[in-house]
Amino acid sequence: MTTEFTPLLSLTGGALIGISAVLLMATNGRIAGISGIVSKILPPHADRGGLFQSLVFILGLLLAAPLYKLVTSQAAEQTMAASTVILIFAGLLVGFGSVLGGGCTSGHGVCGLSRLSQRSMVATGTFMVTAFITVYFLRHVLGATS
Repeated sequence: MTTEFTPLLSLTGGALIGISAVLLMATNGRIAGISGIVSKILPPHADRGGLFQSLVFILGLLLAAPLYKLVTSQAAEQTMAASTVILIFAGLLVGFGSVLGGGCTSGHGVCGLSRLSQRSMVATGTFMVTAFITVYFLRHVLGATS
């Protein structure tokens, strides 16, 4: 299996994620967890105090690819190896897991671990072990190649 992994781009992306998490915490006192941010714009969330910041954050996520194209003149490429039905099912599982785990991978993995949160350490360990088992099962038991 080949990948498009490039250490410099990966390091740059990770640094930008870390910087954005630090800036959000420093300026708003909020953890940069996507599930928490998205919940601010979806009903029936009672606290609308962070609605504007949540909308700006999500707008930034949505505008990243067009901005990349504007700056580099190259379209950002994204391929999906799964069907739409599987992607919807996977998205629902991730959403359920975020609610069950009290946060998502970005909140626990990026922000929680950096704050040495024991709850985030357990959650991130659970995410990772589940991912390892899933990949092993799909690749070595079912024989999936992509």
